[in-house]
Amino acid sequence: MSTSPKLLNNTITLAHGSGGKAMHELIERVFVAGFDNKYLSTLEDQARFNLASLISQGDRLAMTTDSYVVDPLFFPGGDIGKLAVVGTVNDLAVGGATPLYLSCGMIIEEGFSIDELHRIVSSMKKTADAAGVTIVTGDTKVVHRGAADKLFINTTGIGVIPQHIDMAAHRAKPGDAIIINGFIGDHGAAIVDARDELSLEMSVESDCQALNGLIKMMLENCPDIHCMRDATRGGLATVLNEFAQSSQVGIYLNETDIPLRTEVRGVCELLGLDPLYLANEGKLVALVANDQAETLVQVMRNHPAGINSTIIGQVSSKHSGRVILNTGFGGERIVDTLVGEQLPRIC
Repeated sequence: MSTSPKLLNNTITLAHGSGGKAMHELIERVFVAGFDNKYLSTLEDQARFNLASLISQGDRLAMTTDSYVVDPLFFPGGDIGKLAVVGTVNDLAVGGATPLYLSCGMIIEEGFSIDELHRIVSSMKKTADAAGVTIVTGDTKVVHRGAADKLFINTTGIGVIPQHIDMAAHRAKPGDAIIINGFIGDHGAAIVDARDELSLEMSVESDCQALNGLIKMMLENCPDIHCMRDATRGGLATVLNEFAQSSQVGIYLNETDIPLRTEVRGVCELLGLDPLYLANEGKLVALVANDQAETLVQVMRNHPAGINSTIIGQVSSKHSGRVILNTGFGGERIVDTLVGEQLPRIC
C-alpha cells in the first residue's frame, strides 16, 4: 500500500467536502492511498472494466447496493468499514455471483476523526483483499455537525453469475432441507454489548465475514442449490418467510437444531428478544434437495466460515407461505415476519 503525508487537520471540516484543495487532499491521501489500486489512481469520474474479462466468467451481471449506519462504528469482531464490504460481497454471492468490484460512498459528519477514517479505510481494504474484490470508485460528502451521526457508508457491488447457476427465492421445493452455516444472532448481540448501555460482560463477537469463498465451494460440489440468502436485518425468521412466501411452501424449523450460543440466548432472555430475528453478518441460509443435504453440510464444514454448518429444518407442502417452529417443548408456533424493530442501527 502506498503511503502519503498526513493531512494538516486532525478532524474532518466542511472544506473537505467543498470540491477544493482540502477535498482533493482527503481523497488522494485517505481513499486513493488507502484503497491503492489502478482503477482509483487514475482519478476519473468512473471505473472502467474490460467486458471480455467479465463475459469469460459468466453470462449475467449481478448488482447490489446497501447503506451502513451501524452504531457504534467499531464493535467486537468488526467495524462499519468491514461491515460495508462483507455485506455487499455477501449479497452478490448468495445470488450465485462471483463478486468483483465495489464502489464506496461516504457521508462524513464535520468533526469526525481523520485517524478513525484512516482506520476504517484500512479495514475496508484488508477485508476487500481477503474477499478478492476491488474498491474501484467512490464519492465523499461532508455534512454539518449534527446532520449525520459520525459516518455513513454506501457500497454498491458488481459480480458475474456463471451460466449454470440459478438460485432464487421462488425455487424452494417440498422435501428440501434447510441449512445454516453456524450460530445465529452473534452480530446483534455484539452490537448490544458494544453500546455499553447494559454493562453486559460477554465474549461474543460479530460474525461479520465474507461468505463468497464458502459459497464458491458449496456450488462447486452442489450446483443445484435452490435458494440462498444471507440472514442480516430481520434474521433467520425473515429470510425463511421470504422463501415460504415466494415459493408458496411451508417451512418447518426444529428449534433444538438451530445453533445458538449460550451468551446470545442469555441476552435475548434478559432483553425479551427473539434470537430468530437477531441480525447476522456472516450467516447464510440455503435450501437444497434432501438427498444432497448431508454431503453439502460436510463440504461446508471444511471451510472456516462453515465449521458449524447444520441442517435446521425442512420444506413442506403444508402451511403454504408460513414458517412453523417445532419448539423444544414439543409444540409448534408460527414464526412471522418481524413487525417493528428489535434493535436500532445494527448495520
